[in-house]
Amino acid sequence: MGRVGVLLLNLGGPDQLEDVGPFLFNLFSDPEIIRLPFPWLQKPLAWIIATMRTRKSQENYRHIGGGSPLRRITEEQATALQQNLQQRGIEAQVYIGMRYWHPFTEEAVARIKRDRIEKLVILPLYPQFSISTSGSSFRLLEKLWQQDPALQQIEYTVIPSWYQRAGYLQAMAQLIAQELDQFPNPESVHIFFSAHGVPLSYVEEAGDPYQEEIEKCAELIMKTLNRPNAYTLAYQSRVGPVEWLKPYTEDAIPALAASGVKDLLVVPISFVSEHIETLQEIDMEYRALAEKSGIRNFHRVPALNTHPVFINDLAEMVVESLNAPSLKLEQVVHPPKKVKMYPQERWEWGMTTAAEVWNGRLAMIGFMALVLELLVGRGPLHFVGLL
Repeated sequence: MGRVGVLLLNLGGPDQLEDVGPFLFNLFSDPEIIRLPFPWLQKPLAWIIATMRTRKSQENYRHIGGGSPLRRITEEQATALQQNLQQRGIEAQVYIGMRYWHPFTEEAVARIKRDRIEKLVILPLYPQFSISTSGSSFRLLEKLWQQDPALQQIEYTVIPSWYQRAGYLQAMAQLIAQELDQFPNPESVHIFFSAHGVPLSYVEEAGDPYQEEIEKCAELIMKTLNRPNAYTLAYQSRVGPVEWLKPYTEDAIPALAASGVKDLLVVPISFVSEHIETLQEIDMEYRALAEKSGIRNFHRVPALNTHPVFINDLAEMVVESLNAPSLKLEQVVHPPKKVKMYPQERWEWGMTTAAEVWNGRLAMIGFMALVLELLVGRGPLHFVGLL
């Protein structure tokens, strides 16, 4: 089989408070996070946001211990996966590639080359695909592959998403059942799936399958759980001046309380590791909102982390991918529809010179509105739960 490698992809997070500013700059320098009509504005805007919001974001990280646990947990997942593969007779080296902080995807790719990996499985730690998460990492990898003949010699395959896999669903159902049974009346508990949101335009205009996969995932988890509990799916961490997938978590929780719900179990459906969005946004912000709204018992299902059923399913995915026809990056990075918002360089507004002039003016008005929104409060840091 040759030298086998597995590349785990994730967002990344600041390891300590001093890393917050540079991490934010990296995050908002990505056009998949903030879409602008003029590429030259990307880095200046990223610098403005990072400079203005670093102190507040540091305070949020201070509340969860002074940094993100994401790297540590991802390393534990990588070690557990590598050991599981070894038990199956597969000597594979597992690498971690973070999009916005160390170890960066580029660092992981350099190590893959150094180790002379011959067969590689690219596995995002996002159960559901979105052009803003897995898609952003895939686009970066596609660029690296196109530029490096040595990488083109590696036989690789990509796993776009895996929300429907039986092992993943079983692990989620086990965690939910454990938390339900902590309530005095488990059957009366309302299960609340909170997923990371994306702009509505990603779904309706760019054809992002994220919403469909999230909805199907919640349905499959409930079917696997096989309990009579009612459930709701909502979306957290939305960005400022554009419409995002609804309902919003911060609206859905008070609405459930107003309808008489007293016992709420929150399930972070799009996250497989504890990080700022689970430990601070859900555990602190949404807990306070729930209690204020009249929710009596607010519990949260822990992230999968190194749950043995989950790790075993990751290993089975790797084995299946090694034995199946390969799926290439160019087959998964591009959305099914060509629109002005994706990719960034394909903005096409208007058909006449006059129209182009007005389009430019409107774009700048929109840009200034975006900047104001970001600096005064509910801006793109909510995209990663940092406000």
